[in-house]
Amino acid sequence: MDETQGAEGGSKKKSPLMLIAGVAALTLIGGGGGWFLGSMIAPATPLDEHATPAGHASTDEEGKSEGIPKISTEANGVVLLDPITTNLAYPSENWVRLEVALAFKGPAELSLAEEIHQDILAYMRTVSLQQIEGPRGFQYLRDDIQERVNMRAQGKVSSVMFRTMVIE
Repeated sequence: MDETQGAEGGSKKKSPLMLIAGVAALTLIGGGGGWFLGSMIAPATPLDEHATPAGHASTDEEGKSEGIPKISTEANGVVLLDPITTNLAYPSENWVRLEVALAFKGPAELSLAEEIHQDILAYMRTVSLQQIEGPRGFQYLRDDIQERVNMRAQGKVSSVMFRTMVIE
């Protein structure tokens, strides 16, 4: 008996049109279910003209800040330094971008913060990629920068906070 013949001996062919319709129906059901779950998990919230993205404070006409205040402000004794972008000592094709914030023990001194920024920049130009590879290398880098800041600030800075570090 041939496989295409049924129990009664008649020829039974499967229609490719039914297969395509079944796959299309399952695709639509799966897509609709994914869209429904996606909208439940992360609903779309359009921003109106007065709303700002999370983490950004907006100001009104009088200059007063609304919304979420920034953590790193001079009033808090925290100064966010400008991003440090420089090439490494070896290999010189690799670049590093470092964003650092300084927590002062007392009032923030902007002139001292600028000196520390330049000191960190000069130090990063002497570092090789092999020195900062892996978690241990990153910890050594943090310790070295903290030590340089302590020497420059003479106890006025309590801690150095690394915000981002990108090596390209």
